[in-house]
Amino acid sequence: MNLRQQAASSTQQAQHNKLNIIMNNRIDHVAIGCDSLERGAEIMRDKLGVSLTQGSKHDLMSTHNRVMQAGNESFFELIAQDPNAPQPKRTRWFTLDNQHTLQRLSESPRALCWVVNTNDLDAVVAASPIDLGEVVTFTRGDRSWRLTVPADGHLPGEGLIPAFIEWSPGPHPSSAQQDLGVRLDKINLSHPNPDLLIEQLTQLRVNDLATVKQGKTALSFTFDTPNGAVTLN
Repeated sequence: MNLRQQAASSTQQAQHNKLNIIMNNRIDHVAIGCDSLERGAEIMRDKLGVSLTQGSKHDLMSTHNRVMQAGNESFFELIAQDPNAPQPKRTRWFTLDNQHTLQRLSESPRALCWVVNTNDLDAVVAASPIDLGEVVTFTRGDRSWRLTVPADGHLPGEGLIPAFIEWSPGPHPSSAQQDLGVRLDKINLSHPNPDLLIEQLTQLRVNDLATVKQGKTALSFTFDTPNGAVTLN
């Protein structure tokens, strides 16, 4: 091994060690898109047996949501375009400006993205095997958070690769959300080449947070709910 190869190997090992130190990457929340919050909440009431009432707005993206706890300092987010907000200056996140996504959401709420909480977002982005997008800072009240968001609004890996979030110091926001007895049980990923997907998730140190199987590309979430086990895809 020459000096250049040794230097490259040392850099890769340093990134690997830094991610190993983090190792507290954990599920932060899951995003379920809908064509309107009112209709989405009605469907969730039928499917999950709970009434989602609490939520907020995302001024930068012109979206709004309804949320609830999902167990283990994670939360469930139902999200849609905000019809009362101005057109955003950038493409909305989670493909909420994509015509194919909008068509799917007109039929039923859909699992769009899973989001992983990390305490060193910059290290995750630097070591990622794929482009996670730019790091965007959001604020609400006295809290802020940094999130990976591709500029064109696409979902890395068609939603199979998670977005990553880093919160400012303080209690996890789920602690202030309504607890309706819904718990996230599994994140289910399907891919034509599962070995490749597992390799990417392993490099991101999140392979233990989701179940991967072979099949056409698909994302779904399974919950324990007052109505029993429910999977949203």
